[in-house]
Amino acid sequence: MTSTVTTTKVSEKAVTAAVEDLRSLAFNLWFSWNPEARQIFRDLSPYVWETSNHNPVEVLHWVSEHELRVRLQNQAFHAQVRKACGDLQAYMSDKRTWTAKNGRALKGKTIAYFSAEFGLHESLRIYSGGLGILAGDHAKSASDLGLPLVGMTLFYRQGYFQQVLGADGWQQERYPSYDPARLPITPVIDKKGKRVFCTAEIGDDTVRLQAWSIKVGRITLYLLDTDLPENDQRYRELTAHVYGGDNSTRIAQEIVLGIGGVRMLRAIGLAPATFHLNEGHSAFLTLELLREQLIAGKSPEQAAEFVRGHCVFTTHTPVPAGHDRFDFGLMNASFHAFMYSAGLTVDQLMRFGREHPDNGSEPFTMTVLALRFCRSANGVSELHGRISRQMWQSLYPGTPVNKIPIGHVTNGVHTAGWTLPTASQFWTTRLGPQWRQRLREPRFWHDALAPGKVSDEELWALRMALRRELIEFARKRLSEQSLRYGNSDMGIFDHLLSPDALTIGFARRFATYKRAPLFFRDFEWALHALNTKETPIQIVFAGKAHPRDDAGKSFIREIVNISRRGDLFGKVVFIEDYDINVARHLVAGADVWLNTPRRPMEASGTSGMKIAIHGGLHLSTMDGWWREAYDGHNGWKIGEDTTASTDQMQDDIDGASLRAVLEQEIIPLFYDRGKDGIPHHWLKKIRHAMATLIPVYNTERMVVEYAEKYYGAGKRGK
Repeated sequence: MTSTVTTTKVSEKAVTAAVEDLRSLAFNLWFSWNPEARQIFRDLSPYVWETSNHNPVEVLHWVSEHELRVRLQNQAFHAQVRKACGDLQAYMSDKRTWTAKNGRALKGKTIAYFSAEFGLHESLRIYSGGLGILAGDHAKSASDLGLPLVGMTLFYRQGYFQQVLGADGWQQERYPSYDPARLPITPVIDKKGKRVFCTAEIGDDTVRLQAWSIKVGRITLYLLDTDLPENDQRYRELTAHVYGGDNSTRIAQEIVLGIGGVRMLRAIGLAPATFHLNEGHSAFLTLELLREQLIAGKSPEQAAEFVRGHCVFTTHTPVPAGHDRFDFGLMNASFHAFMYSAGLTVDQLMRFGREHPDNGSEPFTMTVLALRFCRSANGVSELHGRISRQMWQSLYPGTPVNKIPIGHVTNGVHTAGWTLPTASQFWTTRLGPQWRQRLREPRFWHDALAPGKVSDEELWALRMALRRELIEFARKRLSEQSLRYGNSDMGIFDHLLSPDALTIGFARRFATYKRAPLFFRDFEWALHALNTKETPIQIVFAGKAHPRDDAGKSFIREIVNISRRGDLFGKVVFIEDYDINVARHLVAGADVWLNTPRRPMEASGTSGMKIAIHGGLHLSTMDGWWREAYDGHNGWKIGEDTTASTDQMQDDIDGASLRAVLEQEIIPLFYDRGKDGIPHHWLKKIRHAMATLIPVYNTERMVVEYAEKYYGAGKRGK
């Protein structure tokens, strides 16, 4: 007797609807924090998914309409697509958000969040480092919370550079161009379907701007673009690179972002109640708001008060040299036409941005402009807030330092967006999908991490799986790097790194104050530690130096050349072209995350926050967020909560402390195994770290704090 299986055909109407929904899914960055959505595009074309750096629009470009429709006739795949698209639609239409419950005062209002970069996804290289990553995570959590927020930045057609390492380990930069048609962005159009344009004056020239939009869940991010045929060539290339060119390029980019950004919002029809300046790069927006009020007939005092009533400012830079400064000549040349339209003189303009307004030799400082014209300001950690009050106390004569109105909101990370699929599935299986919505609940995480809920065997298996994924990712990337250099012996990378060894991760911008080579300060000790067979350790590095930072490039070359030594090959590796994808693998797979900034130069830092959901542990100097988070049991500290009198002394102290804590605490604890081969004491530390860090160091908590303190969402709003 022959049995038959009855199947139900997917209708043409259902296929057509699924095609449209799938295209909508590809054009909403919500996919970047939904593993099920990403899996759909990976399944459609694993090759294009990888080669496009996980760009769903590129995948759909290479999958023909015919193939897509045929594959959607497969019931299982059709159901997978319908489920993900249905989840997006449910997310977009959900009325039970935090804002709906707690931020009713924001109803009908718009918050405009300006940032020179946004790190949203690896396929969109419109970011360079931590500032952009923070802005991207801020946007995602604003969406999750239902905040009425829009973002504003520039469309960098060549993005931040792609990093290529020369034969000598020296960083080289490449700038491939974006095709907007292959990205999850769309042109901004009006109700009649026509492109929206605005202008900004740079010197005596009028530059025309267009905009692109990106959907980030519920919110929209606008990208300003000067690459229009009616603009002079030098202006067409103005928005090509993130932080490209010299000071004249920088000031022109910041005019486009600040002044052009306000004008584009007006052209779109938006009148934000709050403008949030994420760092000083966008501070020229205050001048445009001032100009609007002045030409409307307001007095200078009334105009200034209006601007202050609508602007808030977050500073990220704890050292004076890191703030944008422009001299008199450059300001005069760049703002000639703008000043005329606003009825301002160059002396009046310069006074807005000088610490001491009457000092004609002082340059114009963007942070000073922001502090003068914003109703509130904050640093991004408790220590950074304190440093900022000390740094800018001259702006508040007669005010005690502790009373200077610069507060702090400690940074966080968008946990769901940084969680590797393996870890995401692990927590969903054991805790249910609601774990993503309960990030700010300490009791939930305390109970969830009890041994009865998740056993040591399960937790250690997760750690082994994530470490394996990192190692295989590193092997693949190193093989590809080597192939580009003409090497043919790919087998040498098959045993690169060990899946059983204590794995340390270090990945960030290679600014010199972050001290990437600190582990090797006593090289003989490092050589011995990395070659001890009984307790093996290994380090995975990644990171970029700014194209003009030769000292940072020297640090990269030093690490790369160490990794090529015969006695350290396979135990120290450097992964080329650091981006969000590389970071996601490193923070997931590392057992220990190493952070070595020279205190107090790290305003906050966020990379170490991303390891907690993966069961990693943090090892850091007492700088930025870690001095608030460290409780003596949820990780380790390097040095004390003090600053030495010289950099040399600080580096010696911290180097010795790093060696001691590794040698006396971390390595012994990791290799202290029970009869079952499992490091139970290590896992106890992981449980405590997760329970204390996950509920606090996330951008959901951070954005709620901004909403309540600075956006006017609740009783603490200003």
